[in-house]
Amino acid sequence: MSEERSIDIEKVADLARIALTNDEKSKLSGQLNSILEYINKLNELDTDDVEPMAHPHSVFNVWREDKAETGLPIQEALKNAPKQRQNMIVVPKVVE
Repeated sequence: MSEERSIDIEKVADLARIALTNDEKSKLSGQLNSILEYINKLNELDTDDVEPMAHPHSVFNVWREDKAETGLPIQEALKNAPKQRQNMIVVPKVVE
């Protein structure tokens, strides 16, 4: 795992849809390469006897009890809406 790899920072920036200056490209390229080096270091650990997990801590009973509760009154829910019509929030059309 000692092969030297570099990140194509221009491709990453293009995929992320961000424009970077040359200074930013240089800085981010170095930071991303440092992250990859750290991941390679972590890959050296023996994890054969470690069970895969989704969280570092046990998670139990994360859901609240499923019971009906009173919601906001309509006027309270609509008070900050920029536009409203027939007790609904009016938003710009997003599909042609």
